[in-house]
Amino acid sequence: MVDLRNISKVTEFILVGFEKSSPSTRALLFTVFLALYSLAMAMNGFVIFITWSDPRLNSPMYFFLGQLSFLDVCFITTTIPQMLIHLVTKNHAVSFVSCMTQMYLVFIVGVAECILLAFMAYDRYVAICHPLSYTQIMNRQVCVRLVGTAWIFGLTNGIFLEYMSFRNPFCRDNRVENFFCEAPIVIALSCGDQQFSMKLIFADAIVVLLSPMVLIATSYAHILASILGTASASGRNKAFSTCASHLTVVVFLYTSAMFSYMNPRSTHGPDKDKPFSLLYTIILPMCNPIIYSLRNREMKGAMVRALKRISLAQAEPL
Repeated sequence: MVDLRNISKVTEFILVGFEKSSPSTRALLFTVFLALYSLAMAMNGFVIFITWSDPRLNSPMYFFLGQLSFLDVCFITTTIPQMLIHLVTKNHAVSFVSCMTQMYLVFIVGVAECILLAFMAYDRYVAICHPLSYTQIMNRQVCVRLVGTAWIFGLTNGIFLEYMSFRNPFCRDNRVENFFCEAPIVIALSCGDQQFSMKLIFADAIVVLLSPMVLIATSYAHILASILGTASASGRNKAFSTCASHLTVVVFLYTSAMFSYMNPRSTHGPDKDKPFSLLYTIILPMCNPIIYSLRNREMKGAMVRALKRISLAQAEPL
């Protein structure tokens, strides 16, 4: 039993990240991740711009898609710039407060995105199964309230997760075996009852991840039944195409989140944590606009119109 009265408290954490890699490898990783980060920011920013500026994308689906891109921008900005700095500097230390702040922001955005994806599935259910009542059910006020609910749940749930992550003092190794402050790894460095914190975070993950999954599964069960009952082959293809994009994002996000927060601590390790962390911190935010745009004719058309407007504006004489 550790005597918590006679311990020296941790005032900073060392984000190990890729420090064990050779300088040439770190330089390569910096180039690759900078390119991915820039691409993700540009593509999500473009999606936000066209969903807000193009009057033809005035439906709830594109309103939610714009909100998803905004969450992705917030997520990658919370984690990736710090990783890029650490790839080119020798000092990988972050203050205790900075680690807490980063973890809280990750909690907010991650939880809000899980909830938002469930609401997007419900939106598809109403659009396909109740097309005549779609505009009345999913009016602008309802959509704003659903997005607000996702943010409020993320903010409040983040407070609970933050408290459970930092409720114990830190008196052991301060080296975080990842490129950002991730809750399970940080909790493992604390003194006191780690298991209690991890059990409550596991229970919270069940609520945050599995509850939206129930809504998503229920929505798509009704959608599938409706699609199979549709006589028109073109109608079925359009519905499948619209839903496939959303389902792809759901599978990747929920898989990586469940591995990080619902797996026993014994199954974690630097070699296992980093790939999944990279998946949901940079790969998914970059892929989301591609997944939705390539399978959506209206999005591709809006992108072409936006690019034409930009080129015409640049061609106008001053």
